[in-house]
Amino acid sequence: MTKSPTTRWILTIAALIVLGYFGWQRFHGADQAMQADSAQRAAAARNAAVPVTIATVEKADFPVLLSGLGTVQGFNTVVVRTRVDGQIQEIAFKEGDLVKQGDLLVQIDPRPFQAVLDQAKAKKQQDEANLANANLDLQRYTKLGEFATRQQTDTQRSTVAQLTAQIAADDAAIFNAQTQLDYASVKAPISGVVGLRQVDVGNIVNAATQTGIVTIAQIEPIAVIFTAPEEQLPYINEAQTKQPLKVTALTTDGKKTLSVGSLAVVNNQVDTTSGTIRLKAVFDNKDHALWPGQSVSTRLLVTTLKDATVAPDQAVQHGADGLYAFAVNADNKAELRKLKVTQSVDGRSLIEDGLKPGERVIVAGQYKVQPGSVVTTKVANSDAAPAPAKAD
Repeated sequence: MTKSPTTRWILTIAALIVLGYFGWQRFHGADQAMQADSAQRAAAARNAAVPVTIATVEKADFPVLLSGLGTVQGFNTVVVRTRVDGQIQEIAFKEGDLVKQGDLLVQIDPRPFQAVLDQAKAKKQQDEANLANANLDLQRYTKLGEFATRQQTDTQRSTVAQLTAQIAADDAAIFNAQTQLDYASVKAPISGVVGLRQVDVGNIVNAATQTGIVTIAQIEPIAVIFTAPEEQLPYINEAQTKQPLKVTALTTDGKKTLSVGSLAVVNNQVDTTSGTIRLKAVFDNKDHALWPGQSVSTRLLVTTLKDATVAPDQAVQHGADGLYAFAVNADNKAELRKLKVTQSVDGRSLIEDGLKPGERVIVAGQYKVQPGSVVTTKVANSDAAPAPAKAD
């Protein structure tokens, strides 16, 4: 029988419905498979171990240091001035030279002073001749006895005494003239480094001028002036009574040690405006690493704590609730520990609370770690570290 058009339309629609159903089932199944695969991958990622670098918390001696800034000063500094007037004939030093005490620095024209000295010596010779003659006359009057009057004898004795005193005055005049002549040779009063000269050859200098010829700074030994908080003063004084405290001078960036010396002076008063106390340290400075006027960083060793709990600085992290670190337990899982750190020196932190000696802490890779994360550990500067054995 010939099918009617209505029947054909019904069969066509039914076929389309069946095909659409099977297509939807196939697409939906693929989508569910993809979602399941993504979920499995996410779970695998969550369970994957995080590679980190660890270090061990140590029990060690920890130095308590006070850091600050200081200025280097010459142990002694002298402005060399002339003590006589005259013209400079010679400058016997080079700027920046290291001179010794007594070395000639400047020669002033000595001729006027030499003339005064020669005159004083000639005057003494004249008075010595007069004294010799007066002594002979006194001897004659004494030998005459009663033939010489008492007045003549007394007068002659007075003349001898006057001439004797005159010779003493001549000696003083000679000494003064010799001193002035010596002052014409300006010598180094201390050993040290000379700075830039203020006068040149040919200039006239005089003792009344305040401007010096040159400045000498003693650099062996040398001093550093620095400050410390006033609340540390009792501890500094207590430690200083036992032995001189060690002071280290470093570059201002703290990267290079320049010299090691000892605390010499604690100032006699606290600066009330800043709440600090000024300190003076002395350094041998044989290698001239420190120079007058130089700015340095200082470290004052107040005491050394025995058997302190010490961890690397890299393990200490800063969070919203304060300092913390990730410790690794026996199951190689990360544990968050809140810390109390009192001081940090040379890459090591003094742990007052939060960690114990022997524990393992993460020093690198923390940004991937959450509390409870499984980690694979590698010791700093070493290969992978095995997990510690579990307690029975």
